[in-house]
Amino acid sequence: MRTLGTRIVVALVANAVALIAAAALLDRVSVREIWFPLLVVVFSLISLLVTPLVSSVVRENAPALASVAGLIATFVALVVTDVVSDSLQIEGLLTWVLATVIVWLATLVVQYLAPRFTDRGGARTT
Repeated sequence: MRTLGTRIVVALVANAVALIAAAALLDRVSVREIWFPLLVVVFSLISLLVTPLVSSVVRENAPALASVAGLIATFVALVVTDVVSDSLQIEGLLTWVLATVIVWLATLVVQYLAPRFTDRGGARTT
């Protein structure tokens, strides 16, 4: 079982990797390197607030979209982060769609792989 601190670190690392991936893969996504740590914290906080809200609204009002709630939450988090922060710039409709998918996928991959590095497995024998 991971501690709250470990989960926070994993979320921050996952979001950092996701934002770097989007900026590296898409010419019309840019991040200001000097403010990148703050950008990751802002995006992570917004994601933390938006994801349960979007999931709840989708489940109650559009159950057919429940499988894409994570994508919707990622898009909303990117939009809000872009609006409140000068550190992230995304331009163009296609870029928004691709950035959303890249950030969502990268976050999933890092969160999937993280337990392999943070959990040490069962009891040790001496």
